[in-house]
Amino acid sequence: MIVVGKKVGMTQMFDADNHIMPVTAIEVEPCVVSQIKTVDHDGYNAVQFAYFKRSHITKPIEGHLAKANIQDKFGHFCEFTTDETSNFTIGNALSLDLFQVGQLVDVVAQSKGKGFQGVVRRFGFGGGRATHGSMSHRRGGSYGHFRRMGHVIKNQKMPGHMGSTRITVHNLSIVGLMPEKRILVVRGSVPGANGSWVMIRKAKSVIK
Repeated sequence: MIVVGKKVGMTQMFDADNHIMPVTAIEVEPCVVSQIKTVDHDGYNAVQFAYFKRSHITKPIEGHLAKANIQDKFGHFCEFTTDETSNFTIGNALSLDLFQVGQLVDVVAQSKGKGFQGVVRRFGFGGGRATHGSMSHRRGGSYGHFRRMGHVIKNQKMPGHMGSTRITVHNLSIVGLMPEKRILVVRGSVPGANGSWVMIRKAKSVIK
């Protein structure tokens, strides 16, 4: 089960033992089941849902929503695989009722972009000598001499684009639910900036 929301921001709460803990608030967007895929027709079992209302959508998306008798203009789609497709009906909304306080979830989001960074910040290199005439304080050093002169090994750590990658944070505990405001509160931090899209799903591998 997956729902989509927007990261609102971080704050602090007290747990049952009066210990302060960092939490992240996520505003869950209205999600409507738009298609149910089966093995016979699509080759696998999955449930597709639409989210993020827009003022204008393309004709193919409009036709896809009309086929499911969905009046709202949703601009994005997402799906999750499940063998229990009979529990879902086209047109039904996915809400916070699927979750409960204390449940563990996985959160998928895109991390903040840091731009082009060097090896010291990107990979934590120690850097070179700072004195005695050294001209390379934060460089990566020699990259060659792998198999032959000038040959660089594959996946060698070098300067490059940092951040803006898909990250999954596992086993975050739900500490609060506000159905009237569509707010879900999880313990810990969530990747991405405030206002960015996140996907929330039931934890796949629960650590005991």
